[in-house]
Amino acid sequence: MSVEVKREYMDFEGVKFPVNIHTVESLTYAWKEFQTRDDDVFNVTFPKSGTTWLQEILTIIYSNGDPTPAKTMYSWDRVPWLEQHLGRQKLENRPSPRLITTHLPIQLFPQTFYNTKAKVIYTVRNPKDVCVSLYYFSLFALLLKCKEDFQEYLSMFLSKDTPFAGWFDHVKGWLTMKDNPNFLLLSYDDMTKDVRANVIKICKFLGKDLDDAAIDSVVEHSSFKAMKENNMSNYSAVPDSIFKKDTGTFHRKGVSGDYKHHFTPAQEEEFEKIYKDCMKDINFLF
Repeated sequence: MSVEVKREYMDFEGVKFPVNIHTVESLTYAWKEFQTRDDDVFNVTFPKSGTTWLQEILTIIYSNGDPTPAKTMYSWDRVPWLEQHLGRQKLENRPSPRLITTHLPIQLFPQTFYNTKAKVIYTVRNPKDVCVSLYYFSLFALLLKCKEDFQEYLSMFLSKDTPFAGWFDHVKGWLTMKDNPNFLLLSYDDMTKDVRANVIKICKFLGKDLDDAAIDSVVEHSSFKAMKENNMSNYSAVPDSIFKKDTGTFHRKGVSGDYKHHFTPAQEEEFEKIYKDCMKDINFLF
């Protein structure tokens, strides 16, 4: 029996979430009921900002460079999503240390986190590239509202009709944590320039002492090419009823600056104006 997938959002505490993979119960569990442990590690992103990349990197760091777990378990089983409807089931009895993925805005992050030593890695990406990546992903993923015309999609991205609180509020909220010693801020764009340096930075933050060979293995097996070819990471196992696979693949380009091939000068001007207005109090440059 096929499940009807709807391109609709539900409202939870003023934030929109795709209805097919979230419920009021699952979001309430993530926010108010989830019991954070001291050695939990949270992979936090706004969508299309390096989420799957970090899932792969963290998996191989915690296996001390052995790629076997990344090649034999689905990414959503290795580093489960906290707020999705299977979150409780996948995380409740999971042995420590738990690697956890979430797109939650900071105001809906687990309330129990703040009394623990748990760590958050937050990856931020140039919002123009996020917009382009989400545009293509929305054509591919039947969970998300889409617009075939890029100008219409851009207007939607810049509006309040974007899930997960929208890029601007999501990033502004999480950047308030930047001085917390248990918070690591990563730049997707920096990572594309020097993956190895960022893997070393992540290891240091997590207290993981990997030798050079293990670090090389993390870099090699978390590359865009390796993930795109890895059926445990490339989402090829997701049913056709959820991903419209005739329109593309989950891994599209994985580069920085692709927006330059999509934005007209007028669109870039519009984006810059809204960016400067929304982010005027934030000291973070792309």
